[in-house]
Amino acid sequence: MAAAAPLLIERRDGVALVTLNRPAALNAVDEKMREALTAAMRMLGAEAGVSAAVIVGAGGRAFCAGQDLREAMGLAADEIEGWLVRQHAMYQSLRDFDKPVVAALNGVAAGAGFQIALCCDLRVGYPELRIGQPEIRAGLASIVGSYLMSLQLPLSLNQQLSLAGELIPGRRAHELGLINHLLPQADVLERAMALARELAQLPAAAYAATKARLRELSQPGFDDALAAAKRAQAALYASGEPQRVMREFFARKGEAH
Repeated sequence: MAAAAPLLIERRDGVALVTLNRPAALNAVDEKMREALTAAMRMLGAEAGVSAAVIVGAGGRAFCAGQDLREAMGLAADEIEGWLVRQHAMYQSLRDFDKPVVAALNGVAAGAGFQIALCCDLRVGYPELRIGQPEIRAGLASIVGSYLMSLQLPLSLNQQLSLAGELIPGRRAHELGLINHLLPQADVLERAMALARELAQLPAAAYAATKARLRELSQPGFDDALAAAKRAQAALYASGEPQRVMREFFARKGEAH
């Protein structure tokens, strides 16, 4: 039997519904999903019949639980730069999407999943949602995530989320401005689709130009964060700490690795 596609794309009246499709792994990002999402955003950005996009997670439990730790655990120090180049290309494809893109946070959004959401224009969530930046708990430095949060949060809150690695409830994330619209979980996708359609009715050239300017304002810092992440993660992997922390995580879960 062929493996399921890591990404599903459905076009609904001009809005592309992009589904992260690894529900058994809580839609964690692996190489196939990384490549598929990057390619999809570039393709949809150039597709005349698509006026907006919504990103959602399959399975109802997670939007995206972050990096696939099994993949990350198996990396060697000399593989880190290439891994992060591809990861950062995925984030950049979301930032470069000149049409409206809305994150429908229908389940936990952590680490890379949280960063995918922060690269979208707007985010829709629910009060019980768990969201945050727990990379430090996997032995990884929070570099790109902490930068993206610096665009949204004061330093004290950024420190709390980046250094403690805690996930906060959707209600608190909404109070902090990390989530734009809060409603019951069952209504998240419908509201995100409606919001994408509303944004798509705005003058397209003006929308794209405004996004481009917002992107320009943060691009130098974003690029600097990418460079810093390569240095930090390569040094961490050379020390062996991330691999050890991830092995211990799977051992606690009683899973073979």
